[in-house]
Amino acid sequence: GKGDLEASIAAAEDKVVADQSSLEAAVAMEAQLEKDIESAKDRREEAEAAVSEAEALREKEAKAFAKESAEYKTNIAAVGKAITALEKGASAGFLQTTSAAKLRQLSIDADLSPADRDTLTSFLTDGEADGYAPQSGQIIGILTQMKETMQKELEEATATEEAAVKNHEEMLAARTKEIESLGAAIEAKTERSGKVGLEIVELEEEVEDTTKALADDKKFLADLD
Repeated sequence: GKGDLEASIAAAEDKVVADQSSLEAAVAMEAQLEKDIESAKDRREEAEAAVSEAEALREKEAKAFAKESAEYKTNIAAVGKAITALEKGASAGFLQTTSAAKLRQLSIDADLSPADRDTLTSFLTDGEADGYAPQSGQIIGILTQMKETMQKELEEATATEEAAVKNHEEMLAARTKEIESLGAAIEAKTERSGKVGLEIVELEEEVEDTTKALADDKKFLADLD
């Protein structure tokens, strides 16, 4: 009867209000999800760019260290050969070698006192002339000090490189984890956004159908009066 129709109209009006409220919430959620997805994509892109940049820098640093390390080892070996030659009294033969040529360059670049540089340069230029033997000990002392300094510098450079490699690997692990986490979030939120999109379509249809039925019921009720 009329009472049932009025109750049905009231229930339909409540339903429209509830569905519209749900629809607004779903639309807001869809917008927030889209915003979150874009933000996560931007952050993932930044993380990937940071990884590429770090990889390029690490490669450059590794090449520089390899070159520096090889140079130190060549220089240390040249000084070592000079010390051995002097200890054996075979400096004349040594002075004809490529190691001696390397040592001549080192004597220019090395951090030596003017007196030590002159002594070393004199030896590398003239060799052990008669009566030079007493100076062999002095030359060996200078060369030993040079060798120890270079070995220490090589150790420091190696430690710096090893620390850089460790830091790079830790950064890479953290960034990779971040990229994977963002990827998973993008996937999950994209899926959720798709479901919310379907909910929106269903709610819109529901509101439309209920509103139409409500209008029909109201018209019917008016005709009864």
